[in-house]
Amino acid sequence: MDNKVLAVLNGREITQRELDETILKFPQERQSYLRTEEGRKQLLDEIVNFELIYNYAKDNNMEADKDYALQMERAKKEILTQVAIAKLLSQVKVSEEELENYYNNNKNMFMKEETISAKHILVDTLDKANDVIKCINEGMTFEEAANKYSKCPSKSSGGNLGEFGKGRMVPEFEKAAFSLEVGVISAPVKTQFGYHIIKIESKNPASIIPLDEIRNDIRIQLLQQNQKKRYMEFTNELKNKYSVEIK
Repeated sequence: MDNKVLAVLNGREITQRELDETILKFPQERQSYLRTEEGRKQLLDEIVNFELIYNYAKDNNMEADKDYALQMERAKKEILTQVAIAKLLSQVKVSEEELENYYNNNKNMFMKEETISAKHILVDTLDKANDVIKCINEGMTFEEAANKYSKCPSKSSGGNLGEFGKGRMVPEFEKAAFSLEVGVISAPVKTQFGYHIIKIESKNPASIIPLDEIRNDIRIQLLQQNQKKRYMEFTNELKNKYSVEIK
């Protein structure tokens, strides 16, 4: 990494690495500007200004100021508390047995819904729908018919609607689609949009997501639960150790 010295103030070097590390402390949208030539110059000026004020404060013995001492004590208290909490929570673990038991006892939470993959042709009238079905029965492929006759934008991809579960389509379409067998072309189905001719490409029955696919998600969830539980237990232990009076 380039660690070029960008400025020297009262003997302290301000380097490229320090500037880059400072940039990373800003929100993502701000970082883009700070990486430009103008942004870097502006940030370097600000770092220099802070160093100047820091030196001024030390030279004028502001460390003895009561406000400084009070803020330092507050900062020390906050940092020390956070260190203690982090140490406590780092001791909390999730065992493989606990993870597997949770999965086995809550399989209803890990259900993958039933889905189908379908294509359709949408036309305005029942007569037109029947004419299209006749064309398909006489040898035209479903995809060719969709491209030629359908008024749905999916016509450009042979009427392909992709994979979907229940609740995604209007009720009449959904009822017909989920009752069809793979490869069978439906009779015309009327909805508010017109008349649909439906073909099911594949069916994917409801199933339980394998543990290996969601192991990490479960581990994170259980870890958060265990950490919260340990935190509450620990603070209750401390309430018995130290005097607490809430008024």
